[in-house]
Amino acid sequence: MNVKPIEGIIAAPFTPMDKNGEINPPIISDYAKKLKKDGLSGVFICGTTGEGMLMTLEERKIIAQEWIKFQQEDFKVIVHVGTTSVKQSKELAQHAHQIGAYGTSTMGPLFLKPTAIRPLVDFCAAVALAAPDIPFFYYHIPLIYGAEPSMTDYLEQAKLKIPNFAGIKYTHDNFDEMQKCNAVDNGKWIVFNGFDENLFKALNLGVYNAVGSTYNYMNPIYLSMIEDFKAGNKEAAEKKQQKCNDIIASLFENGGPMIGGKAIMKLTGIDCGPCRLPLTNLSEKSISKLNKVLKAKGFFAMNT
Repeated sequence: MNVKPIEGIIAAPFTPMDKNGEINPPIISDYAKKLKKDGLSGVFICGTTGEGMLMTLEERKIIAQEWIKFQQEDFKVIVHVGTTSVKQSKELAQHAHQIGAYGTSTMGPLFLKPTAIRPLVDFCAAVALAAPDIPFFYYHIPLIYGAEPSMTDYLEQAKLKIPNFAGIKYTHDNFDEMQKCNAVDNGKWIVFNGFDENLFKALNLGVYNAVGSTYNYMNPIYLSMIEDFKAGNKEAAEKKQQKCNDIIASLFENGGPMIGGKAIMKLTGIDCGPCRLPLTNLSEKSISKLNKVLKAKGFFAMNT
């Protein structure tokens, strides 16, 4: 498959929910407008940030159908279809294909996870071939998966077994391996940096594509960072990464990327509602406190 390279940043959006914890698709209209205005190149939906594994298959299909309404040539939708069941993942992949999504992605199954590369690639091949005409990306996230399969080995087998294989969403801090993956076959495969706090380091490795949660509300400064880097002003770029990382530190002081991130989205005008169990939620008092911390750190000024 001849896949057009993706240049830019892709947001991993939060799944909007109402106060009762039910999905709230109408919010996605304003959400998509904000992301497009902020210069995002697309969305990676129903992944970790999107609480995909906490939703039913039908809910995930509804969310995918809503995001597809806003897909354009310069704003692509990649649907995470991962589940513990290859049959369910294939069902989600087929649906993504039917509604016209740009691509699909899955991490390995979290239950009875493969201990070798071959069965992992075989699982992914079955899922990818359920949507054979659109690109497939492997979602490498050892923090969630609970294992660290070699991505160079995975890539070498995947390109032979998965005709529509396009690349890897690399959410790990093994920079040596990331660089090797980015160099395989003269850079043929798309590698997304998956840890927002490492974007500057990824740029130094020649990885310019990224997928992450903080791009939902901090993309302007990240785009400015990339511009500085490409212009040769690495010092300015690194300082902007440090500013972003200061905000990320506040996230981890307030429940983490999903819990704190949904609170920040509310502060920016897009109310994505609460997280689902087993995740918790910040109280209104805690959100107010977070708002003060963000103002003190210059968050709102650097993202306008």
